[in-house]
Amino acid sequence: QVQLVESGGGLVQAGDSLRLSCAASGRTFSSVAMGWFRQSPGKEREFVAAISRSGGSTYYADSVKGRFTISRDNAKNTVYLQLNSLKPEDTAVYSCAAREVATYSVRHVVYTGRSDYEHWGQGTQVTVSS
Repeated sequence: QVQLVESGGGLVQAGDSLRLSCAASGRTFSSVAMGWFRQSPGKEREFVAAISRSGGSTYYADSVKGRFTISRDNAKNTVYLQLNSLKPEDTAVYSCAAREVATYSVRHVVYTGRSDYEHWGQGTQVTVSS
């Protein structure tokens, strides 16, 4: 079992930056692939970014590519999402997710589907004003 706790959300103005953190516990962090998703009112949860178990592969939704950066620090059991050049349409609850990857051979694989992930955090609110 993996427990995930997000932090770092807040209210910012368009063009500002934020860094979200997701602290993991309960499982060897280096054996899980991680992802960030977001959900706005009235919309389905959507994929934002993912990082492989190894940290060597990342993938982004087109809407955030070039503005957001996902990274991980295995020593701190934490995954980060750096949000730059924020727009009002980035307003959402951001949640991190973990997928246990037991097989070393797929350590570079990233996962982008909601059903790919087994463990979810509660989320942190990001609000961007215009």
